[in-house]
Amino acid sequence: MTEATIPPDGTAQTPAGGRTVPPDGFRTFLHVLVNTAVANVTTSFLWFGLTFWIYVETRNVIATGVIGASYMLFISMFSMFFGTLVDRFRKKAVMVWATLAALAVFLLDAVFFFAVGEERIGDLGLPWFWIFAVVMLAGSVVEQLRGIALSTTVTLLVPENRHANANGMVGTAQGVAMLVTSVFSGLSVGFLGMGWTILIGIAALALTLVHLVPLRIPEERAAEAGPIESWVDLRGGWLAVRAVPGLLALVLFTSLNNLFGGVAMAVMDPYGIDMFGVQGWGFWFAVASTGFIVGGAVVAKRGIGRNPIRTILIVVIALGAAGAFSTIRELGWLYVLGVGVFMALIPAAEAAEQTVIQRVVPFERQGRVFGFAMTFEAAAAPITALMIAPLAELLVIPYMDTDAAQRQWAWLLGTGDSRGIALILLIGGVACAALACVALLAPQYRQLSARYQAAVDEAEAGTETEPETDSREAVPV
Repeated sequence: MTEATIPPDGTAQTPAGGRTVPPDGFRTFLHVLVNTAVANVTTSFLWFGLTFWIYVETRNVIATGVIGASYMLFISMFSMFFGTLVDRFRKKAVMVWATLAALAVFLLDAVFFFAVGEERIGDLGLPWFWIFAVVMLAGSVVEQLRGIALSTTVTLLVPENRHANANGMVGTAQGVAMLVTSVFSGLSVGFLGMGWTILIGIAALALTLVHLVPLRIPEERAAEAGPIESWVDLRGGWLAVRAVPGLLALVLFTSLNNLFGGVAMAVMDPYGIDMFGVQGWGFWFAVASTGFIVGGAVVAKRGIGRNPIRTILIVVIALGAAGAFSTIRELGWLYVLGVGVFMALIPAAEAAEQTVIQRVVPFERQGRVFGFAMTFEAAAAPITALMIAPLAELLVIPYMDTDAAQRQWAWLLGTGDSRGIALILLIGGVACAALACVALLAPQYRQLSARYQAAVDEAEAGTETEPETDSREAVPV
């Protein structure tokens, strides 16, 4: 039997599929979820603050596109390493060390910022801004290690028949984090400046460490976990993905929304700042972010349906449509509504993917599989962002600022000051929806759907016949 840590009362819960979780596992998961959400608020607060600040200082779309693309590119580069760490070490240890590392990096960046000075760092013609941004990027990326660990704690602490609901709660927490982040980043940069923004972020991250260290996370350590061949076990992740027919296609399906996410990464904030100003966009982005909370709450309450793979593709179609139509007229309410719908759809896509992986991949390999998936999904956004940002700044925006272009496109995009960005979002959204429609016709979609349903049927059959767990058979770690 798999070794497990069982609480003193010996009343373990056994979900469908036979995996033992502690009776207070869900309560522990909630602590981990809230702690991780606050930590993510901190890193997002600093990263949003940097993006808002540099655009206000320079009005340069290329700068914001490069910042966002670099962030996602670094996540892609390090995700397999992060996934290997999650499988190699206990989840709490991974979270503690990730927080300590991020805190140290942010402190170093704060010292650099105050030593060089805000005015010199804000000059893109000097190297100081890029050094400052890269160091902050390093701290933010390290903190993302906790996201992979959080996904595996769902399997570790939550009964299997509640995985989809727990993943929906993760989406809700991310939505709350995004709402808080956008409001306070805009207000902090607008009224206090970048220096105070950094100090506030450091203080909040330190508080999460104080809460995390005494938290007890019981964890199984299976003897048959399988060898981890290196610190970046790309081969192990690849073999774990290939072991499940169609799972590689799931990664590609989920990457579709990130392709459009890269377009949004390059131009969404500049469009909002041009329309509302930095403080106003921070507020209205927070309003739109309530969609993330609503979407996550719906998933937490109702799950993601009998076929999560179909859910992913339908969500991607709707997501592309929302992005495409959010800027067909230069109207503030239309843009906020479109971004809100966009946000509301993301938790369903992410929860669906996580639920499939948690169902069909052994727990001992889930870190590497989540890392493998994040490698490809995170790479999709910077590829499009790095392509779109220069294209927007140098070609599309200048073209759409001409009278001839505005007259030519007025029937579709209306008139206004940001019709170039509107055209980019329209084309990107339509392309995203079209690719998802093609994916629905692919044989890999049917193959993975059948594999997932077989796993569900097997787990439900096991629930009907499985005897009660004798806690005396479990050996504490």
